[in-house]
Amino acid sequence: MAFDVKGSYGRSVTFLQEVVAELKRTTWPKWAEVRGTTTVVIIAVFIFAMFLYVIDIGLGFAYQQVIHRFR
Repeated sequence: MAFDVKGSYGRSVTFLQEVVAELKRTTWPKWAEVRGTTTVVIIAVFIFAMFLYVIDIGLGFAYQQVIHRFR
């Protein structure tokens, strides 16, 4: 089976033209909105990390108590 170079090139050019056209129609968020949502994500990640840290410490303590009780 032969590889159609002209057809492949033409499809690539068409694809890139469509990408550029789609990017022109895209509504980009304002800087304040990006900063706000980024702040919310960072705070949420910090809260979940602290929650998981506390759960990890608690389960580790419980595990140690069980191990020491049955020794």
